[in-house]
Amino acid sequence: MKIMIVDDHEATRKILRSLILLHIIEPIQFVEYENGEEAVQNYISDTPDYVLMDVEMKKMDGFEATELILKKNPDAKVIIVTSNNTTYFRDRAKDANSIGFVAKENLSQIFNYLKFY
Repeated sequence: MKIMIVDDHEATRKILRSLILLHIIEPIQFVEYENGEEAVQNYISDTPDYVLMDVEMKKMDGFEATELILKKNPDAKVIIVTSNNTTYFRDRAKDANSIGFVAKENLSQIFNYLKFY
């Protein structure tokens, strides 16, 4: 399994990695990027099973990055992970066709969307 983590804060990327590794037994490979632009540029070559996408980042926000990734691969599984737990952000995540929305205050909800083989 390969998971792409896209967040401009290194500490958040580390927390997400640690949380997943604590709960998952099978081998997992992580690729990480600081912004949506890098994620979009590398999505095809990285071929992640899931993308954990922050929203507010420099260069390209997570909603735009999600839409561009889904143009490259309509079957991509992008989960929006943000500290902005608002109706507006939830609606934008749906409009971008993400498979899920997780507020950073409830990171364990990620496991509602990650399906392991």
